[in-house]
Amino acid sequence: MTSNDKEASLEKGIGPYLETQAEDLTELNTESGVNRAYELKCHLINKCLQEEIGFGRYQIELFVLTGFGWMADNIWLQGVAIVLPQVQQELNPVRVEFATLALYVGLIIGASLWGVLADLIGRRSHLMGIRYRSAGSPNFTLRSVSGCLGFGVGGKTISGALYLEHIPGSYQWTLTLLSAWWAIGQLVASVVAWGFIGNFSCASDVPVGQCPKAENMGWRYTLRLGALTLLMFICRFFIFNLQESPKYLIANGRDEEAIKVMEHLARKNGKSISLTLDQLQEIQGSATLPPRTMLQVPLFAGRKLAINSSITILLWRLPPFYLRDRVPSGNSAVSVTYRNYTIVSVLGIPGSLIACAVVDWTRRSGKYSFGGRKLVMAVSTTLTGIFLFLFTTSNSQAAVLGYTCTTSVTSNAMYGVLYAYTPEVFPAPHRGTGDSIASSFNRITGILSPVIKIATTSAVGATGANVNGWARKRIEYPWV
Repeated sequence: MTSNDKEASLEKGIGPYLETQAEDLTELNTESGVNRAYELKCHLINKCLQEEIGFGRYQIELFVLTGFGWMADNIWLQGVAIVLPQVQQELNPVRVEFATLALYVGLIIGASLWGVLADLIGRRSHLMGIRYRSAGSPNFTLRSVSGCLGFGVGGKTISGALYLEHIPGSYQWTLTLLSAWWAIGQLVASVVAWGFIGNFSCASDVPVGQCPKAENMGWRYTLRLGALTLLMFICRFFIFNLQESPKYLIANGRDEEAIKVMEHLARKNGKSISLTLDQLQEIQGSATLPPRTMLQVPLFAGRKLAINSSITILLWRLPPFYLRDRVPSGNSAVSVTYRNYTIVSVLGIPGSLIACAVVDWTRRSGKYSFGGRKLVMAVSTTLTGIFLFLFTTSNSQAAVLGYTCTTSVTSNAMYGVLYAYTPEVFPAPHRGTGDSIASSFNRITGILSPVIKIATTSAVGATGANVNGWARKRIEYPWV
């Protein structure tokens, strides 16, 4: 039976399809990384989501809640970097970069742990954020809390997997739209820093170590962003009734709980469903995955899946862009610096929106169907690399601001597609682990980026070469 025949048979119902099959439904499919019984049950779940539950109140609230996680991640990635110049000016630590290093160590541990736990004990177990309180702390405490903070927000990518498994297929484009929250996080951090650090900090010409605390409270006020993270935590645990992923439950033999989750989603949306436990159990053979270790996760079960998983994970090696310190001499007032940073942050939002619109437009059937995610990722990464190369030619503040703004648009588009594509490409039962490996890879290269920047004056150019190289790889492998 061809794949088209299978789909046609499935549309008529699982029962008639099963009667025509003699295959072992428990055998692992090396193309998808899961067994056939699991695929059939997921077909029923997806059909129910698409045709009966739809995209309603529950999905909208989950979109906002997931967005909070993405927003918190970038608030603190940017927030720690934003306050370091003022910390250096006041406290004069031997190596202020250790705060960033501690943050990334925490991010690596968090990314490694939360993703694996999401596959082992459930999607909703991952941490949405922790309260950040270091505004009155000197060197060691700041580094320690930075590490704890990184550990807390390190599992942000798992939010995308949880969101993906609760929405109908026709609204999968909203996963790309989630990246706008990441850009909003940067904007919030930069606006708060502009208001506080720009007005409550020592002048930039004050010698390092001679800036009194009373005149440099801006960075402490900025770190009160922890209250916003705490509010997100309250919404997650006390306001929104977050449900477990039905696909995770099926993969662990908990079909009855999966049906209850689907019924809850339907009630929340004011709908009803016809899917029953009997229909799931009509599928002979267990969809439950056997106990496994990290080395046994079938992310590389077949050649196609192995290549695609490898390319996706390697794409995450693109290091963060360290452009903040490359500012030419001229007007270096603190308020001007953070004003420019806010302008750059604002332009990150349209980058995410453009990616969302173009991804959906280019994957439609018809005259203008020519690429989808592959096209948008390749174009956005190529443009990002070009603008990073051009950035190295800057000889004025206007040029720096211009190239940084354009890079903000294209890089946010690039990451928007990458964040959406990553949970889609991995098998559903192993999305947490796949996201964990990819995110950990990104955090590891994040630690290496400052080292490259210190060791060479052309670090941005090297980043541009990396970006363009991976744009080419994205085009070479067509299964996107």
